[in-house]
Amino acid sequence: MTARPPLPPGLMISAPASGTGKTTLMLGLLAALARRGMVVQPFKSGPDYIDPGFHRAASGRESFNLDGWAMSQDRIAGLVEAARGADLVLAEGSMGLFDGVASPGATGTGASAEIAAMMGWPVVLILDASGQAQSAAATALGFARFRPEVALAGVVLNRVASPRHEALLRAGMDEAGIAVLGVLPRRPDLEMPERHLGLVQAGEHATLDALIAEAGRFIAAHVELDRLCAAARPTPDPAAGGGTPRPVPPPGQRIALARDAAFSFTYPHLVQGWRAAGAEIVPFSPLADEGPDPAADVCWLPGGYPELHAGPLAAAGNFHAGLRAFAETKPVHGECGGYMAMGAALIDKQGTRHAMAGLLGLVTSYETRRMHLGYRLAHLHESIPSHPLNARLRGHEFHYSTILDQPDAPLAKVVDAGGNAVPETGSRRGNATGTFFHLIAEDA
Repeated sequence: MTARPPLPPGLMISAPASGTGKTTLMLGLLAALARRGMVVQPFKSGPDYIDPGFHRAASGRESFNLDGWAMSQDRIAGLVEAARGADLVLAEGSMGLFDGVASPGATGTGASAEIAAMMGWPVVLILDASGQAQSAAATALGFARFRPEVALAGVVLNRVASPRHEALLRAGMDEAGIAVLGVLPRRPDLEMPERHLGLVQAGEHATLDALIAEAGRFIAAHVELDRLCAAARPTPDPAAGGGTPRPVPPPGQRIALARDAAFSFTYPHLVQGWRAAGAEIVPFSPLADEGPDPAADVCWLPGGYPELHAGPLAAAGNFHAGLRAFAETKPVHGECGGYMAMGAALIDKQGTRHAMAGLLGLVTSYETRRMHLGYRLAHLHESIPSHPLNARLRGHEFHYSTILDQPDAPLAKVVDAGGNAVPETGSRRGNATGTFFHLIAEDA
Protein backbone atom coordinates (compact mmCIF):
# COMPACT_ATOMS: atom_id res chain seq x y z
CA MET A 1 0.00 0.00 0.00
CA THR A 2 1.47 3.35 -1.04
CA ALA A 3 1.89 5.80 1.82
CA ARG A 4 0.10 9.10 1.46
CA PRO A 5 2.30 12.19 1.19
CA PRO A 6 2.61 14.16 4.42
CA LEU A 7 0.84 17.39 5.14
CA PRO A 8 3.11 20.40 4.60
CA PRO A 9 3.90 23.08 7.20
CA GLY A 10 1.77 26.20 7.21
CA LEU A 11 1.35 29.88 8.01
CA MET A 12 -1.64 32.13 8.62
CA ILE A 13 -1.59 35.50 6.84
CA SER A 14 -3.52 37.94 9.01
CA ALA A 15 -3.78 41.55 10.17
CA PRO A 16 -5.20 43.74 12.93
CA ALA A 17 -8.12 44.79 10.71
CA SER A 18 -9.65 44.63 7.25
CA GLY A 19 -8.18 46.82 4.54
CA THR A 20 -4.61 46.37 5.72
CA GLY A 21 -3.24 44.49 2.70
CA LYS A 22 -3.79 40.79 3.48
CA THR A 23 -5.05 39.89 0.02
CA THR A 24 -2.23 41.68 -1.81
CA LEU A 25 0.34 39.94 0.41
CA MET A 26 -1.38 36.56 0.01
CA LEU A 27 -1.62 36.76 -3.78
CA GLY A 28 1.92 38.06 -4.07
CA LEU A 29 3.26 35.24 -1.93
CA LEU A 30 1.35 32.62 -3.92
CA ALA A 31 2.67 34.02 -7.20
CA ALA A 32 6.24 34.54 -5.97
CA LEU A 33 6.52 31.05 -4.48
CA ALA A 34 4.95 29.46 -7.57
CA ARG A 35 7.59 31.16 -9.68
CA ARG A 36 10.18 29.46 -7.46
CA GLY A 37 8.62 26.10 -8.30
CA MET A 38 6.90 25.62 -4.94
CA VAL A 39 3.45 24.05 -4.66
CA VAL A 40 1.42 26.11 -2.18
CA GLN A 41 -2.01 25.09 -0.90
CA PRO A 42 -4.18 28.12 -0.10
CA PHE A 43 -7.04 28.31 2.39
CA LYS A 44 -9.35 31.11 3.49
CA SER A 45 -10.45 31.54 7.09
CA GLY A 46 -14.12 32.40 7.43
CA PRO A 47 -17.04 32.79 5.00
CA ASP A 48 -15.78 34.37 1.77
CA TYR A 49 -16.46 33.58 -1.91
CA ILE A 50 -14.21 36.19 -3.47
CA ASP A 51 -10.72 35.55 -2.09
CA PRO A 52 -10.63 31.79 -2.85
CA GLY A 53 -11.13 32.56 -6.55
CA PHE A 54 -8.08 34.82 -6.52
CA HIS A 55 -6.13 32.18 -4.57
CA ARG A 56 -6.93 29.59 -7.22
CA ALA A 57 -5.81 31.92 -10.00
CA ALA A 58 -2.50 32.64 -8.24
CA SER A 59 -1.69 29.12 -7.04
CA GLY A 60 -3.37 26.80 -9.54
CA ARG A 61 -5.01 24.94 -6.64
CA GLU A 62 -8.55 25.11 -5.27
CA SER A 63 -8.75 27.19 -2.10
CA PHE A 64 -11.09 26.02 0.66
CA ASN A 65 -12.80 27.93 3.45
CA LEU A 66 -12.02 26.90 7.03
CA ASP A 67 -14.68 28.20 9.41
CA GLY A 68 -14.57 27.60 13.15
CA TRP A 69 -18.09 28.88 13.84
CA ALA A 70 -19.80 26.82 11.14
CA MET A 71 -17.59 23.72 10.84
CA SER A 72 -16.75 20.94 13.24
CA GLN A 73 -13.11 20.27 13.92
CA ASP A 74 -13.17 17.03 11.93
CA ARG A 75 -14.69 18.86 8.93
CA ILE A 76 -11.87 21.41 9.09
CA ALA A 77 -9.29 18.65 9.37
CA GLY A 78 -10.84 16.88 6.41
CA LEU A 79 -10.56 20.00 4.25
CA VAL A 80 -6.91 20.47 5.21
CA GLU A 81 -6.31 17.07 3.59
CA ALA A 82 -6.29 18.99 0.29
CA ALA A 83 -2.78 20.16 1.18
CA ARG A 84 -1.21 16.69 0.88
CA GLY A 85 1.60 16.77 -1.62
CA ALA A 86 2.07 20.55 -1.42
CA ASP A 87 5.24 22.21 -0.13
CA LEU A 88 3.54 24.83 2.03
CA VAL A 89 0.14 25.93 3.34
CA LEU A 90 -0.83 29.60 3.31
CA ALA A 91 -4.16 30.49 4.90
CA GLU A 92 -5.56 33.99 4.53
CA GLY A 93 -7.41 35.33 7.54
CA SER A 94 -10.56 37.43 7.59
CA MET A 95 -11.00 40.81 9.29
CA GLY A 96 -8.63 41.12 12.26
CA LEU A 97 -6.77 38.10 13.62
CA PHE A 98 -8.86 37.77 16.78
CA ASP A 99 -12.16 39.02 15.35
CA GLY A 100 -15.10 36.64 15.67
CA VAL A 101 -18.61 36.50 17.08
CA ALA A 102 -19.43 36.67 20.77
CA SER A 103 -20.97 33.20 21.10
CA PRO A 104 -18.99 30.10 19.99
CA GLY A 105 -20.45 27.90 17.29
CA ALA A 106 -19.45 24.44 16.08
CA THR A 107 -15.78 24.83 17.03
CA GLY A 108 -15.25 28.46 18.01
CA THR A 109 -16.14 32.06 17.28
CA GLY A 110 -14.95 32.08 13.66
CA ALA A 111 -11.76 34.01 14.41
CA SER A 112 -8.71 33.35 12.21
CA ALA A 113 -6.63 32.97 15.39
CA GLU A 114 -8.61 29.84 16.27
CA ILE A 115 -7.74 28.18 12.96
CA ALA A 116 -4.09 29.19 13.41
CA ALA A 117 -4.02 27.65 16.91
CA MET A 118 -5.91 24.51 15.85
CA MET A 119 -3.51 23.86 12.97
CA GLY A 120 -0.37 25.08 14.69
CA TRP A 121 0.26 27.67 11.95
CA PRO A 122 2.26 30.73 13.06
CA VAL A 123 0.84 34.09 12.03
CA VAL A 124 2.44 36.48 9.57
CA LEU A 125 0.90 39.80 10.60
CA ILE A 126 0.68 42.52 7.97
CA LEU A 127 0.56 45.99 9.53
CA ASP A 128 -0.54 49.23 7.88
CA ALA A 129 2.34 51.43 9.03
CA SER A 130 1.03 54.67 7.56
CA GLY A 131 0.78 57.46 10.10
CA GLN A 132 2.93 55.77 12.75
CA ALA A 133 6.49 54.72 13.48
CA GLN A 134 7.74 52.93 16.62
CA SER A 135 4.16 52.72 17.89
CA ALA A 136 3.50 49.98 15.32
CA ALA A 137 5.67 47.72 17.50
CA ALA A 138 3.22 48.10 20.38
CA THR A 139 0.45 46.79 18.15
CA ALA A 140 2.59 43.85 17.04
CA LEU A 141 3.62 43.08 20.62
CA GLY A 142 -0.01 43.08 21.74
CA PHE A 143 -0.89 40.59 19.00
CA ALA A 144 2.10 38.42 19.91
CA ARG A 145 1.05 38.22 23.58
CA PHE A 146 -2.74 38.36 23.43
CA ARG A 147 -3.21 34.59 23.25
CA PRO A 148 -0.30 32.30 24.10
CA GLU A 149 -1.62 29.49 21.91
CA VAL A 150 -1.26 31.71 18.81
CA ALA A 151 2.35 32.08 17.67
CA LEU A 152 3.54 35.18 15.78
CA ALA A 153 6.07 34.39 13.07
CA GLY A 154 6.74 38.06 12.39
CA VAL A 155 5.36 41.11 10.65
CA VAL A 156 5.24 42.53 7.16
CA LEU A 157 5.13 46.33 7.27
CA ASN A 158 2.84 47.82 4.62
CA ARG A 159 2.50 51.32 3.14
CA VAL A 160 5.95 52.41 4.31
CA ALA A 161 6.64 55.94 3.10
CA SER A 162 10.44 56.24 3.02
CA PRO A 163 13.76 54.70 4.16
CA ARG A 164 13.60 56.91 7.26
CA HIS A 165 10.11 55.64 8.03
CA GLU A 166 11.33 52.06 7.62
CA ALA A 167 14.28 52.67 9.98
CA LEU A 168 11.98 53.98 12.71
CA LEU A 169 9.59 51.05 12.28
CA ARG A 170 12.44 48.54 12.45
CA ALA A 171 13.83 50.21 15.58
CA GLY A 172 10.50 49.70 17.33
CA MET A 173 10.23 46.08 16.22
CA ASP A 174 13.79 45.35 17.35
CA GLU A 175 12.98 46.78 20.78
CA ALA A 176 9.86 44.59 20.99
CA GLY A 177 11.67 41.48 19.74
CA ILE A 178 9.40 41.15 16.70
CA ALA A 179 10.84 39.77 13.45
CA VAL A 180 10.35 41.94 10.37
CA LEU A 181 9.79 39.61 7.41
CA GLY A 182 9.12 42.29 4.81
CA VAL A 183 8.69 46.00 4.17
CA LEU A 184 6.25 47.08 1.47
CA PRO A 185 6.30 50.60 0.03
CA ARG A 186 3.05 52.18 -1.05
CA ARG A 187 1.60 50.57 -4.20
CA PRO A 188 -2.01 51.73 -4.65
CA ASP A 189 -2.05 50.24 -8.16
CA LEU A 190 -1.91 46.74 -6.61
CA GLU A 191 -4.99 47.22 -4.43
CA MET A 192 -8.03 45.30 -5.57
CA PRO A 193 -11.06 47.10 -7.06
CA GLU A 194 -14.20 46.89 -4.93
CA ARG A 195 -17.93 46.68 -5.44
CA HIS A 196 -20.78 46.78 -2.96
CA LEU A 197 -20.28 43.20 -1.70
CA GLY A 198 -16.48 43.40 -1.61
CA LEU A 199 -13.88 42.63 -4.21
CA VAL A 200 -14.61 42.14 -7.87
CA GLN A 201 -14.62 38.41 -8.56
CA ALA A 202 -11.51 36.86 -10.04
CA GLY A 203 -13.28 35.92 -13.26
CA GLU A 204 -14.38 39.52 -13.83
CA HIS A 205 -10.93 41.07 -13.50
CA ALA A 206 -9.78 41.88 -17.04
CA THR A 207 -6.09 42.04 -16.16
CA LEU A 208 -6.00 39.40 -13.42
CA ASP A 209 -2.96 37.48 -14.66
CA ALA A 210 -0.93 40.66 -15.03
CA LEU A 211 -2.00 41.89 -11.59
CA ILE A 212 -1.04 38.60 -9.92
CA ALA A 213 2.30 38.52 -11.75
CA GLU A 214 3.10 42.08 -10.65
CA ALA A 215 2.03 41.31 -7.07
CA GLY A 216 4.42 38.35 -7.15
CA ARG A 217 7.31 40.50 -8.34
CA PHE A 218 6.51 43.17 -5.75
CA ILE A 219 6.36 40.70 -2.84
CA ALA A 220 9.50 38.85 -3.99
CA ALA A 221 11.39 42.15 -4.03
CA HIS A 222 10.26 43.30 -0.58
CA VAL A 223 9.65 40.17 1.54
CA GLU A 224 12.30 37.74 2.79
CA LEU A 225 10.72 34.66 1.26
CA ASP A 226 13.24 32.13 2.60
CA ARG A 227 12.86 33.45 6.12
CA LEU A 228 9.09 33.54 5.86
CA CYS A 229 8.89 29.94 4.61
CA ALA A 230 11.28 28.80 7.35
CA ALA A 231 8.84 30.18 9.95
CA ALA A 232 6.11 27.73 8.89
CA ARG A 233 5.30 24.96 11.34
CA PRO A 234 3.99 21.38 10.83
CA THR A 235 0.32 20.81 10.14
CA PRO A 236 -1.22 18.13 12.39
CA ASP A 237 -2.14 14.98 10.49
CA PRO A 238 -5.78 14.00 11.15
CA ALA A 239 -5.07 10.50 9.83
CA ALA A 240 -2.92 9.90 12.89
CA GLY A 241 -6.00 10.20 15.10
CA GLY A 242 -8.04 7.78 13.00
CA GLY A 243 -10.94 10.21 12.61
CA THR A 244 -12.98 10.37 9.42
CA PRO A 245 -14.72 13.64 8.60
CA ARG A 246 -18.44 13.37 7.95
CA PRO A 247 -19.08 13.54 4.18
CA VAL A 248 -21.01 16.42 2.64
CA PRO A 249 -24.36 15.02 1.44
CA PRO A 250 -25.09 16.04 -2.16
CA PRO A 251 -28.58 17.38 -2.91
CA GLY A 252 -28.97 14.80 -5.68
CA GLN A 253 -27.12 12.34 -7.90
CA ARG A 254 -27.26 14.68 -10.91
CA ILE A 255 -27.21 18.36 -9.93
CA ALA A 256 -28.13 21.17 -12.32
CA LEU A 257 -26.00 24.03 -10.96
CA ALA A 258 -26.48 27.62 -12.15
CA ARG A 259 -23.05 29.08 -12.87
CA ASP A 260 -22.29 32.39 -14.55
CA ALA A 261 -21.55 36.02 -13.60
CA ALA A 262 -24.90 36.32 -11.81
CA PHE A 263 -24.67 33.02 -9.89
CA SER A 264 -21.14 32.21 -8.77
CA PHE A 265 -21.16 32.04 -4.96
CA THR A 266 -20.71 28.33 -4.33
CA TYR A 267 -18.35 27.22 -1.58
CA PRO A 268 -15.60 25.03 -3.07
CA HIS A 269 -15.84 22.55 -0.19
CA LEU A 270 -19.50 21.87 -0.95
CA VAL A 271 -18.93 21.23 -4.66
CA GLN A 272 -15.91 19.06 -3.87
CA GLY A 273 -17.96 17.14 -1.31
CA TRP A 274 -20.79 16.56 -3.75
CA ARG A 275 -18.36 15.21 -6.34
CA ALA A 276 -16.56 13.08 -3.76
CA ALA A 277 -19.91 11.53 -2.87
CA GLY A 278 -20.37 10.50 -6.52
CA ALA A 279 -22.70 13.28 -7.65
CA GLU A 280 -22.54 14.65 -11.19
CA ILE A 281 -22.70 18.42 -11.58
CA VAL A 282 -24.25 19.83 -14.76
CA PRO A 283 -23.71 23.61 -15.00
CA PHE A 284 -26.03 25.92 -16.87
CA SER A 285 -26.15 29.69 -17.41
CA PRO A 286 -29.34 31.66 -16.72
CA LEU A 287 -27.66 34.73 -18.25
CA ALA A 288 -27.26 32.75 -21.49
CA ASP A 289 -30.99 31.96 -21.21
CA GLU A 290 -30.36 28.30 -20.41
CA GLY A 291 -32.66 26.22 -18.26
CA PRO A 292 -31.62 23.37 -15.97
CA ASP A 293 -30.96 19.95 -17.48
CA PRO A 294 -34.35 18.15 -17.40
CA ALA A 295 -32.51 14.90 -16.65
CA ALA A 296 -31.06 16.28 -13.40
CA ASP A 297 -32.46 15.24 -10.02
CA VAL A 298 -32.24 18.69 -8.45
CA CYS A 299 -31.57 22.29 -9.46
CA TRP A 300 -29.38 24.51 -7.27
CA LEU A 301 -29.23 28.29 -7.76
CA PRO A 302 -26.34 29.75 -5.77
CA GLY A 303 -25.87 33.34 -4.72
CA GLY A 304 -24.11 35.99 -6.72
CA TYR A 305 -25.03 39.32 -8.24
CA PRO A 306 -28.46 38.96 -9.88
CA GLU A 307 -29.20 42.62 -9.11
CA LEU A 308 -26.43 43.62 -11.52
CA HIS A 309 -28.02 41.49 -14.27
CA ALA A 310 -31.69 41.97 -13.44
CA GLY A 311 -32.65 43.10 -16.95
CA PRO A 312 -31.12 40.14 -18.81
CA LEU A 313 -32.47 37.72 -16.19
CA ALA A 314 -35.97 39.17 -16.54
CA ALA A 315 -35.74 38.70 -20.32
CA ALA A 316 -34.44 35.10 -20.09
CA GLY A 317 -37.66 33.39 -21.12
CA ASN A 318 -36.14 29.98 -21.74
CA PHE A 319 -34.53 30.02 -18.29
CA HIS A 320 -37.80 30.96 -16.60
CA ALA A 321 -39.82 28.36 -18.51
CA GLY A 322 -37.22 25.63 -17.97
CA LEU A 323 -36.99 26.38 -14.25
CA ARG A 324 -40.76 26.37 -13.79
CA ALA A 325 -41.10 23.09 -15.73
CA PHE A 326 -38.34 21.52 -13.65
CA ALA A 327 -39.98 22.60 -10.37
CA GLU A 328 -43.23 20.90 -11.29
CA THR A 329 -41.73 17.50 -10.45
CA LYS A 330 -38.26 18.07 -8.93
CA PRO A 331 -36.73 20.23 -6.20
CA VAL A 332 -35.23 23.65 -6.92
CA HIS A 333 -33.27 25.39 -4.18
CA GLY A 334 -31.83 28.90 -4.21
CA GLU A 335 -29.42 30.74 -1.92
CA CYS A 336 -29.50 34.53 -1.56
CA GLY A 337 -29.20 35.76 -5.17
CA GLY A 338 -30.56 32.45 -6.43
CA TYR A 339 -33.47 32.77 -3.99
CA MET A 340 -34.20 36.27 -5.31
CA ALA A 341 -34.16 35.00 -8.90
CA MET A 342 -36.74 32.36 -7.95
CA GLY A 343 -39.05 35.05 -6.60
CA ALA A 344 -41.76 37.15 -8.23
CA ALA A 345 -39.70 40.29 -8.78
CA LEU A 346 -36.43 42.07 -8.08
CA ILE A 347 -36.33 45.87 -7.89
CA ASP A 348 -32.95 47.35 -8.77
CA LYS A 349 -31.30 50.40 -7.18
CA GLN A 350 -32.92 52.71 -9.73
CA GLY A 351 -36.36 51.50 -8.66
CA THR A 352 -37.05 49.47 -11.81
CA ARG A 353 -39.07 46.32 -11.20
CA HIS A 354 -37.85 43.19 -13.02
CA ALA A 355 -39.96 40.04 -13.20
CA MET A 356 -38.15 36.93 -11.98
CA ALA A 357 -39.02 33.23 -12.38
CA GLY A 358 -42.04 33.30 -10.07
CA LEU A 359 -41.49 29.95 -8.35
CA LEU A 360 -41.89 31.85 -5.07
CA GLY A 361 -43.74 35.03 -4.16
CA LEU A 362 -40.63 36.79 -2.87
CA VAL A 363 -40.17 40.42 -3.91
CA THR A 364 -36.85 42.06 -3.06
CA SER A 365 -35.56 45.58 -3.57
CA TYR A 366 -32.18 47.29 -3.80
CA GLU A 367 -33.71 50.76 -4.10
CA THR A 368 -33.05 51.36 -0.40
CA ARG A 369 -29.92 49.48 0.60
CA ARG A 370 -29.64 47.83 4.00
CA MET A 371 -26.81 45.49 4.86
CA HIS A 372 -27.61 42.04 6.23
CA LEU A 373 -24.42 40.39 7.43
CA GLY A 374 -23.51 37.57 9.77
CA TYR A 375 -23.59 33.90 10.66
CA ARG A 376 -26.92 32.10 10.64
CA LEU A 377 -28.19 28.94 12.36
CA ALA A 378 -31.33 27.52 10.75
CA HIS A 379 -33.75 24.94 12.14
CA LEU A 380 -35.68 23.65 9.12
CA HIS A 381 -39.48 23.67 9.23
CA GLU A 382 -39.46 22.10 5.76
CA SER A 383 -36.94 19.81 4.09
CA ILE A 384 -34.55 21.06 1.42
CA PRO A 385 -32.48 18.94 -0.97
CA SER A 386 -30.15 16.69 1.10
CA HIS A 387 -31.38 18.05 4.45
CA PRO A 388 -34.56 16.74 6.11
CA LEU A 389 -37.22 18.39 8.24
CA ASN A 390 -35.80 19.55 11.61
CA ALA A 391 -32.21 19.56 10.36
CA ARG A 392 -30.02 22.31 11.80
CA LEU A 393 -27.77 24.11 9.32
CA ARG A 394 -24.99 26.64 9.74
CA GLY A 395 -24.42 29.34 7.16
CA HIS A 396 -23.72 32.99 6.48
CA GLU A 397 -25.80 35.88 5.13
CA PHE A 398 -24.45 38.92 3.27
CA HIS A 399 -26.61 41.11 1.03
CA TYR A 400 -28.09 44.59 0.73
CA SER A 401 -31.61 43.78 -0.41
CA THR A 402 -34.85 44.49 1.41
CA ILE A 403 -37.81 42.09 1.45
CA LEU A 404 -40.98 43.80 0.25
CA ASP A 405 -43.14 40.67 0.13
CA GLN A 406 -42.61 37.09 1.29
CA PRO A 407 -46.03 35.39 1.12
CA ASP A 408 -44.93 31.75 1.12
CA ALA A 409 -44.53 29.43 4.10
CA PRO A 410 -41.38 30.07 6.19
CA LEU A 411 -38.69 27.53 5.47
CA ALA A 412 -36.90 27.67 8.82
CA LYS A 413 -36.46 29.36 12.12
CA VAL A 414 -33.26 31.37 11.60
CA VAL A 415 -31.15 33.02 14.29
CA ASP A 416 -27.89 34.91 14.22
CA ALA A 417 -24.71 33.90 16.05
CA GLY A 418 -26.05 35.42 19.26
CA GLY A 419 -29.29 33.41 19.12
CA ASN A 420 -31.41 36.40 18.03
CA ALA A 421 -34.17 35.63 15.52
CA VAL A 422 -33.80 37.19 12.08
CA PRO A 423 -36.75 37.87 9.75
CA GLU A 424 -35.10 36.25 6.70
CA THR A 425 -36.62 32.82 7.30
CA GLY A 426 -36.45 31.59 3.71
CA SER A 427 -39.58 30.17 2.12
CA ARG A 428 -41.13 27.19 0.38
CA ARG A 429 -43.77 26.71 -2.27
CA GLY A 430 -44.22 23.21 -3.64
CA ASN A 431 -40.84 21.90 -4.81
CA ALA A 432 -39.22 25.36 -4.62
CA THR A 433 -37.22 26.38 -1.55
CA GLY A 434 -34.87 29.27 -0.87
CA THR A 435 -32.86 30.97 1.84
CA PHE A 436 -30.98 34.24 2.24
CA PHE A 437 -28.15 32.43 4.01
CA HIS A 438 -25.47 30.44 2.21
CA LEU A 439 -25.08 26.93 3.57
CA ILE A 440 -21.65 26.12 5.00
CA ALA A 441 -22.20 22.92 7.01
CA GLU A 442 -24.69 20.90 8.99
CA ASP A 443 -24.80 21.63 12.70
CA ALA A 444 -22.81 18.99 14.57
